[in-house]
Amino acid sequence: MDKPIVAIARYEKPLESLRKAVELCKGMDHLPANARVFIKPNIVFWTRKVAFPKWGVITTSRMVEDAVILLKERGIEDITIGEGMVVVTRDKETPAHAFESLGYNELNKRYGIKAINVFEREFREVDLGNGETLNFNADILGSDFVVDIPVLKTHAQTVASLGIKNLKGMIDINSRKKCHNADPEKNLNYWVARLADPMPPMLTILDGIYTTERGPSFDGRIRRSNIIVASADVLSADMVGAKVLGYEPSAVPHLVHAAKNRNRPCDLSGVAVVGERIEDVAALHKHTFPYNQTDTLPLPMEKMGIRGLSYRKYDLTLCTYCSSVNGVVIAAVAGAWKGTPWDDVEVLTGKSMSPTPGMKKTILFGKCMYQRHKDNPDIQEMIAIKGCPPQPRSIVEAFHRAGIEINPSIIENADAAPGFFMNRYEGKPEFEAAHFTVT
Repeated sequence: MDKPIVAIARYEKPLESLRKAVELCKGMDHLPANARVFIKPNIVFWTRKVAFPKWGVITTSRMVEDAVILLKERGIEDITIGEGMVVVTRDKETPAHAFESLGYNELNKRYGIKAINVFEREFREVDLGNGETLNFNADILGSDFVVDIPVLKTHAQTVASLGIKNLKGMIDINSRKKCHNADPEKNLNYWVARLADPMPPMLTILDGIYTTERGPSFDGRIRRSNIIVASADVLSADMVGAKVLGYEPSAVPHLVHAAKNRNRPCDLSGVAVVGERIEDVAALHKHTFPYNQTDTLPLPMEKMGIRGLSYRKYDLTLCTYCSSVNGVVIAAVAGAWKGTPWDDVEVLTGKSMSPTPGMKKTILFGKCMYQRHKDNPDIQEMIAIKGCPPQPRSIVEAFHRAGIEINPSIIENADAAPGFFMNRYEGKPEFEAAHFTVT
């Protein structure tokens, strides 16, 4: 049996670089005539508060348009771009603003493609085996062919976020919460590994024009890498992508699960790599944020001398919406430090953490933590933030009650935080705003 082909190409010029990668991997050789095609980009997070390119976080519009052109060259007329992005207020206007800003409406005028927010569309329950189900967007399930275009990046929870992980944007909110459960065996990696199982035939394109260390979001470190990885086999693409990011596929737990599910080795022995050599493009991208030796405080905060606080490292159970707020809260807490030790405060996040006996004040961050520990006798003073996700005012009030005077404006304007992080790249010639527009 022929090995799946994975192509690695340098991004050098619009369209032609992607054309080379797709031709090398034969990624569209089995595209049905008159196919209904669904393009799944990666739009992790969007806000209308700041206008800036999302280098290394969001799929470039350049790669999306080039994929559309290649499809149109093959006579494909029915093309849909769809995403279920994270927005602070879960409104309809913000996704619409994202599509307009990224040029998808221009793609509609130019090529007739449709752009949909999957949260406004139908979801279907899919049995993934053993009676285990997730609810997937009906449009992608009903398509004849999928073009999956994630960013080439690491992920603080799943080590890498590539083709399979990108499909998490195709499940509904309840399914996403199910993925972030407290079961140590059937955890986030277990569920992510199965996201590609119900998909139609698929071409995976890893957009590495920009790559991200400590992703998946804007608080990571972005690089201009100019790499494209493409394959008609998503697992093979992801295993090569992991190697490009500096990881053996066996070090990425959800790829281990996915390989086992497919009765394949979790290495490149069954993959044919063409184009550029992995060793010529690979560079280690760290995936986890540094914490102290006991994982009770982010390392930069420990170096600041912060005492009287335990803010434990996130785990796999911290879901998307709490995660999107958590980094901003940590920044606000660091900004509140004035040199006087706090009163033995601990912050618990996710779904599996337990309180530490002897701590004087325990902040239960989010509805899941509150439900788990609302009657826990080990808590001396419980300070609950009950929302799902937690609301800014509740977060501020909780930390103030604990004696940590965080700046309310930082939390209330959390959706403006991406601008602060992305300003690090503003004005650097290798970070091009044009890659996120259609002109």
